[in-house]
Amino acid sequence: MSDPTSPAIFDGHNDVLLKLYRDGGAKAAESFVTGRDGAIDVPSAKTGGFAGGFFAVYVPSPADLDFKFNEMVKPSYDLPLPEPIDWEDAFPVVMSQAAILFDLEKRNALTICRTTRDIEETLKTGKIAAIFHIEGAEAIDADLNTLEVLYQAGLRSIGPVWSRSTIFGHGVPFRYPSTPDIGSGLTDHGLRLIQRCDELGIMVDLSHLNEAGFWDVARHSSKPLVATHSNAHAICPHSRNLTDKQLAAIRESDGMVGLNFAVAFLRDDGRMVAEVPLEQMIRHLDHLIEHLGEDRVGLGSDYDGAIVPEALTSCASLPKLRQAMARHGYDNALMAKLCHGNWLRVLKKTWGE
Repeated sequence: MSDPTSPAIFDGHNDVLLKLYRDGGAKAAESFVTGRDGAIDVPSAKTGGFAGGFFAVYVPSPADLDFKFNEMVKPSYDLPLPEPIDWEDAFPVVMSQAAILFDLEKRNALTICRTTRDIEETLKTGKIAAIFHIEGAEAIDADLNTLEVLYQAGLRSIGPVWSRSTIFGHGVPFRYPSTPDIGSGLTDHGLRLIQRCDELGIMVDLSHLNEAGFWDVARHSSKPLVATHSNAHAICPHSRNLTDKQLAAIRESDGMVGLNFAVAFLRDDGRMVAEVPLEQMIRHLDHLIEHLGEDRVGLGSDYDGAIVPEALTSCASLPKLRQAMARHGYDNALMAKLCHGNWLRVLKKTWGE
């Protein structure tokens, strides 16, 4: 490969806004510009050819991280889901994290993109292209008024749940081994959310949604089915991963899946252990390409929100992944699709452009 930063990578999911929020909010935003102790910032993006992606706004639950990490290195585990979060508690957190995203744009660190043309134009400038995404719809009220306002502010993608339940549906626990067939599907509020997102042109993210909810979206949405950061259940039988039957439905809808770098969803044994060779990621990519076709697979790193393989702890390390893909035999055309082209394709179709 002559240029280790090419093709540019547009990524399906990161949690850098949560990290900045926890580090002090807008006061921490400068570290995104100058360099920070984390996976994504402007200097690392330039080094690694990270062109942008979905910047998630996420409301954290109180969590015993030591317990979580200790459990997820075991041969099997089933972590209890956190309690649901009320709208009154979620809304100010979402506003705070969205404000950080807007502040980063003011600092000229990124551009918030509302159309695929915005993304394409931003990629030409070398600036980070960001999609305003919400992971878990706790801050959306039952009447969907918040959704309307956030759409006007630039929201273009939303996950109805992050694992814990919302008024819209139910997610999957962190359980291994397990299928995603856990619990009931979308509520009546959830069905109305999907309908309104379709009307507005807000992408619905199926990652974290349980299987019953997945099939409800498949039945009621007119848009492509998209999981921004999920892997192949056939390789890693974790509740968070997608079965071949789900992949077939995604292919039928002309949707796509972004490969999650989180090690517990990559490893055959489902353990949260960072020793994961890049070849294991290629195994998942091969399986996804086999079942979805080469136009429906991308990357969804979960950077700044997960333990990732040792070789890829920062977006500055992304040339290593490109090299592994090239060694495996992916040609230039396929590489361009996997790295960014497929995201642009599915967003154009989802956003009705």
